[in-house]
Amino acid sequence: MIRALPPFVLLVTLGGCIPQTASPPQATPVALDDPRIDADFDTLFDEKPVWEMRPVAANARDVDDGSYTVQPGDTLRSIGEKTGAGSETLARINGLSPPFIIRPGQRLDVLGGRYHKVSAGETGIAIAAAYGTQWSTLIELNALGEPFTLRLGQRLLLPPLSSPTNAALEARAAAFKLDIDDILTGGEPATEDAVAVATIEPKRPLSPAVAVAVPTSFSGQFGWPAAGKISARFGVAGEGNVNQGIEVSVAKAAPILAAGDGVVAFVGDDVANYGGLILIRHGGGWITAYGRAAQADVTRGQKVTRGQMIGRAGSGSAPQLFFQMRKNRIPVDPLKQLPTR
Repeated sequence: MIRALPPFVLLVTLGGCIPQTASPPQATPVALDDPRIDADFDTLFDEKPVWEMRPVAANARDVDDGSYTVQPGDTLRSIGEKTGAGSETLARINGLSPPFIIRPGQRLDVLGGRYHKVSAGETGIAIAAAYGTQWSTLIELNALGEPFTLRLGQRLLLPPLSSPTNAALEARAAAFKLDIDDILTGGEPATEDAVAVATIEPKRPLSPAVAVAVPTSFSGQFGWPAAGKISARFGVAGEGNVNQGIEVSVAKAAPILAAGDGVVAFVGDDVANYGGLILIRHGGGWITAYGRAAQADVTRGQKVTRGQMIGRAGSGSAPQLFFQMRKNRIPVDPLKQLPTR
């Protein structure tokens, strides 16, 4: 859930961050006749330790259009610090490519605008929310590419501020909405060199300063995430709607199973229309999503195996599990990847 805080500060509550207790979260078994199963999805997710992303202060620096003459001893990053424009942007607008060689006396163009300096624990989606913009907008403005991991000290170019009032900024922040692709591309915290840390079997939920590393490839086959009949298929769903996954009719509090070996990338209930949501990265560009869960038994960064119980499905008179598969971030038909049954 995204909540606006005092002026220029935003706190993003998601299921993928540090808990307020040092002990690892423990799954709370739920009996099938437990009355809590008929509660809202938030209830059982909130019983786990409260995880929160670090606050992001909207303290962007305004930079004027101009130029800079390279001095002896300068590096692209030091020039970025001097100008406030950021080394990545300087390289892009001046046509520089790795290893970014510059020479004394060289004149570099400086692109003016608002720049946010990335601090420890900050994620792309939290930064976007702090400024009331969309993460996809920041990706486009800064020409970010896979794997979208931010670097500590990186300066992100922001869209022009249409209204300078605090109230307007807070209103946009409160209206910020997440989707699955936002989490996949902007949910990891910044690292020293924009490289994910290889921590995939934590004894406790990962620190917000640690990015999750995943397998580079996926081997084996996917399995069904739950027992039940398919109630909605992948594809066009009528009235201009498109179903990006499948719906499986399940029993109340039915076990949700990992469809394949992988690492948990997200656990939370802040993505609209999905209720409790679990995302697993499998490597090789494969991601699976499990929506409308009432209970999660895993945490961000945890390694899971195919068939392992990762949570329980929802409640109501006709509980459903939403299951989605993505290859290189593009939704694909799960029925073409799962065993025939």
